[in-house]
Amino acid sequence: MKAVLDIKDNKAQFVMELLSNFSFVKVRPITNEKALLLGEIREAVDNVNLVKKGLLKARPAKELLDEI
Repeated sequence: MKAVLDIKDNKAQFVMELLSNFSFVKVRPITNEKALLLGEIREAVDNVNLVKKGLLKARPAKELLDEI
């Protein structure tokens, strides 16, 4: 399982050190930009799944391109 944690800067070093002491946990910090990108991708995938289930209405790609 993978997890993204949002840790306050003043506690980050403590949490990273704590997690790295567990042999079954691999710790790899990521940048704020990458965390934001991952969140946006996750939201997009969730929206696609809602569209597939019929719980969210999709917009045609042509309509989206016409706005640009």
